[in-house]
Amino acid sequence: MTALYIILGIVAVAAICVISISNGLIRKHNKIDEARSGIEVALTKRYDMLTKLLDVAKAYAKHEKDIFSQVISLRSGMSLQEMEQADSSMNRVSQGLMAMAEAYPELHSDTNFRELQIGIRDAEDQLQAARRLYNSNVTSYNTALQVFPSNLIANMRGLTKEELYQAEEAKKQDVKMQF
Repeated sequence: MTALYIILGIVAVAAICVISISNGLIRKHNKIDEARSGIEVALTKRYDMLTKLLDVAKAYAKHEKDIFSQVISLRSGMSLQEMEQADSSMNRVSQGLMAMAEAYPELHSDTNFRELQIGIRDAEDQLQAARRLYNSNVTSYNTALQVFPSNLIANMRGLTKEELYQAEEAKKQDVKMQF
């Protein structure tokens, strides 16, 4: 009878461990989803700020339509790769706007334009923070998928690694400064 209690105890402890590890993996994956949503929120904020900046800039440079046509629409539920592509497109638009501001001194000195530039800088900071949080959560989750004993539970549940948010190739290159 004692042996039966010992076996039942071992089975109960093993079941509790499996449930605990499984719940931990679910929590980690949910944090990834939350962080991905944070990136979407930051991208949307940046999009909104760029749109407002475009409206201000349009009053000064109606013939710069090719820059305005580059703004892309953000949609909830984008894949990580789609978010990276949207991010890249918005970076090009932002660079074009800043170059245009240099060409139009009255635009560059406009109070609304300057306030929107500050807002975009703030949105960029939030986007960077959201990316770091996402990558931190992905790293934690991916590590849990690889270490014992959670890797056994992950394999049983068919869980796979998540991708880190990657910088564009051009941004990985050394900046060439010319004076």
